[in-house]
Amino acid sequence: MRYVIIGIGPAGMAAADAIREIDEKSELVMITSEEVAGYSKPLITYFLGGKVDEKRMFYRFPWCFEEKNISVMTGTEIVQVDPNEKRVISKRGEEIPYDKLLIATGGSPFVPKIEGVEKEGVFTFTQWKDSKMVASYIVENNVAKAVVLGGGLIGLKTTEALLELGLKVSVVELADRILATTFDKKASQIMTRALQSRGCEVYTDDTVVQVKGKRKVSKVLLKSGREIKTKLLIIAVGVRPNVGFLEGSGIEVNRGVIVNERMETNVENVFAAGDCAEFRDPSTGESTNIAIWPVAFAEGEVAGYNMAGRPVKYQGGVPMNSVELAGLATISVGFTNVEDNGVEILKYFKEEENVYRKLVLKDGRLIGAVFVGDIDRAGIYTGLILQKVDVSSFKNDLLREDFGLVYLPKEYRKKLMEGELKVWLE
Repeated sequence: MRYVIIGIGPAGMAAADAIREIDEKSELVMITSEEVAGYSKPLITYFLGGKVDEKRMFYRFPWCFEEKNISVMTGTEIVQVDPNEKRVISKRGEEIPYDKLLIATGGSPFVPKIEGVEKEGVFTFTQWKDSKMVASYIVENNVAKAVVLGGGLIGLKTTEALLELGLKVSVVELADRILATTFDKKASQIMTRALQSRGCEVYTDDTVVQVKGKRKVSKVLLKSGREIKTKLLIIAVGVRPNVGFLEGSGIEVNRGVIVNERMETNVENVFAAGDCAEFRDPSTGESTNIAIWPVAFAEGEVAGYNMAGRPVKYQGGVPMNSVELAGLATISVGFTNVEDNGVEILKYFKEEENVYRKLVLKDGRLIGAVFVGDIDRAGIYTGLILQKVDVSSFKNDLLREDFGLVYLPKEYRKKLMEGELKVWLE
């Protein structure tokens, strides 16, 4: 048996661990287009901001791969998958055979059409090498001001890193508020004020339409007509599933690679997981692509078990994000911007402390939660969402400052303490 995994992010690593749990001897090859394997992508902004050094970037060192008898091919971009011949082909023309294949290629940064975007000083920010290039460019060009296009999670984490370096930062967001996909207006307002208190400018309902300068960036022009002088533009408007190389392979792709509850594609012996995958829930028929670390890890684990012969089903995931910005800790989990007549919203706001909580309930169950400023016990709420617990009997206690395990149903507490609750697997 020869396993091949394209991608060494959370999905790929989780799959490799699951395979090795069952099958310690078969050949296992992991392939990445990056020059470095086993680092944590969520830490690249912290690396830029000087909060972590190179050693702390790794969650898997080279000896970890050797210890598990895993062959790693770095700097290898796969450009074609040939299921008929059961092989993948690299950009250099290498043909790599497989018996079981996992596609875990993650996402690629989306760059909108902007005049002059090819100029020096324009970067995307999704890989460690991006962080290193931006850091070098700042020093070499004496950059004092930056523009970040995108007020989502990636854009704001990048903004936080640039502020740590002492740069003056302007955030430009096309939506009517920052973090629009996960935060409501109140939460976004709190975060906007916190960023502004650190000297950050925030422009919403706007976008960059032109990059000006001779060879390097000197200013950007916004759709509104505003010009902002800057030597650095970071484009962080989001990522798309990295699946272009699958064209002509016969593998079904919508936004991402379509997979079932076992992470199988429509092609035998080919699996997909993580940010490049689109899970089709058999109970609803709906397809979802949730590009976050915990979901990628869970999907990768399910794929690995099934590749190695242990039947396991994925139960689906929910959006989850946790980040600290401008000194404020935040967490959002589940479906927080739902517009539905059957939804009930519970809110708590302590303005003087910048503490805000929002809970979204439907049919007696908690389906979404937002925490700003105080994230204590957020894990309890997350468990209630993932386990789809009926909270009707203690709904009025959900926003109590001392809310905790004591308020949960006895049977749920018992299962929780005994470790019987399984969120991702069946």
